[in-house]
Amino acid sequence: MAEHKIYKMSFSKVYPHYIAKAERKGRTKAEVDEIIRWLTGYSQEELEAQLEKEKDFETFFTEAPQLNPSRDLIKGVICGVRVEEIEEPTMQEIRYLDKLVDELAKGKAMEKILR
Repeated sequence: MAEHKIYKMSFSKVYPHYIAKAERKGRTKAEVDEIIRWLTGYSQEELEAQLEKEKDFETFFTEAPQLNPSRDLIKGVICGVRVEEIEEPTMQEIRYLDKLVDELAKGKAMEKILR
């Protein structure tokens, strides 16, 4: 199966879009960072280092210290596809993050987002 272009896209190039989406809805960069840390296990310093190194999405998730075991509780539709039904592991991790940022932008409470 062909690899998706997003796998080689720099996480640091997409990150500002996550921030902008959240801030347009009155949420903060700190909340987006908290979501990313919850999902991946990166510390804030490790997250910032990944951004500085301009790691691609595939590497960003492969190098994640501890993917949260509760992430399989993330359910719903993103880009017309149910996240729980995505079979490719890297794509599922990317869509989990997209879904969490969407929930943040829709005003969901952090304690509900972080399951």
